[in-house]
Amino acid sequence: MEFFMKKASTAELDAFYPVREECRVEVPKTRFRLRAGKTLSARRWHAAFSEDGHLDIASVLRRIQRGGIHPAIKGVVWEFLLGCFDPNSTFDERNDLRQQRREMYVRLKAECNKMVPVIGSGKFITTPLVTDDGDPIDGAPNGARHDVSDKKVIQWKLFLHQIGLDVVRTDRTLVFYESETNQAKLWEILSVYAWMDNDIGYVQGMNDICSPIVILIENHADAFWCFERAMRKLRENFRCTSTSMGVQSQLATLSQVIRTIDPKLHQHLEELDGGEYLFAFRMLMVLFRREFSFVDSLYLWELMWAMEYNPNIFSSYETSSAGTTPPNASDKELKAFGKFERNNVKTGYAEQHGALSVFLVASVLETKNKLLLKNAKGLDDVVNILGDITGNLDARKACNEALKIHKKYLKNVKS
Repeated sequence: MEFFMKKASTAELDAFYPVREECRVEVPKTRFRLRAGKTLSARRWHAAFSEDGHLDIASVLRRIQRGGIHPAIKGVVWEFLLGCFDPNSTFDERNDLRQQRREMYVRLKAECNKMVPVIGSGKFITTPLVTDDGDPIDGAPNGARHDVSDKKVIQWKLFLHQIGLDVVRTDRTLVFYESETNQAKLWEILSVYAWMDNDIGYVQGMNDICSPIVILIENHADAFWCFERAMRKLRENFRCTSTSMGVQSQLATLSQVIRTIDPKLHQHLEELDGGEYLFAFRMLMVLFRREFSFVDSLYLWELMWAMEYNPNIFSSYETSSAGTTPPNASDKELKAFGKFERNNVKTGYAEQHGALSVFLVASVLETKNKLLLKNAKGLDDVVNILGDITGNLDARKACNEALKIHKKYLKNVKS
């Protein structure tokens, strides 16, 4: 009976995210299974709302942390996990906010379309529009309608073909991206975001974060704002300077965590010239997209976001405040926090770069501790040993191990 349930679960997941026939061999095996009574179902989700729309976020978080989210409702649940909406708002308040955001997206897209008419057309570009000086390139598709001198506009136009090249490579194993219209949707959202976010613009890897959201949320504007909220959590990872990438601050935290909980492993990695933990760069940058199948990476993300959830996330984004939580929060209030964030609140730990993903990498290193100490004679060996985790990691177990390491680390830091 269990075998047939597993087969039904796999078939249901395949129906939501079909893989191209010729790519089936190269895709990591999916380990996630829909589990009755544990996975957040559409029925449980709808039952978590009061009559006027207030969401019992504590019950939702418990369910997600046990068994993830059913694909039919992933998009709408992610909007809450990422802080698009306040669980204490009503249906009417959220509808009004959604409408305001849709109108704002229309305005942003219109600004972009005025400069590059292909935006919003269902097409996208992969060739440069302008030179580094802003001069239109002869024969460039839908290029500038006039000479450009504004540095912001030039930089943005320089991003557009790079975004297009990355879009072509994004999740190419999925049937969804056989459609040029769907590729254009991903390109449009990334292009409009690059225009809106002057500071970050576009950096390779943002396509991997945006793609699942584009697949899960049909409306372009809703998908855009969900991605914008995801970037609020991750944007420091993509902040580039001439000498560094933002993710290096998380690598520094990872180094500190391993030095604290496993000094022997840290010393060994330092002797191999790996003390900066650059081998974990990709894992943190795109949240383990390469180490998991598409389905499993979505499961991992929602587990992480549920565990990191802070009920003040919406208000902190809307008011640009720090969204701090009083240290004397009651037990009832703490239930509205994810497990990871609850530990931070209880201990007063507020390390800016101490995201759950850092402890997740630490848990991976710990599972490979013996192999690394015994067989790693150089950084190439470290990369090869860690490469073995692709398709072999259980997202839920990895998150639970990360929570244990987080507790252990907080205990050591406190003492």
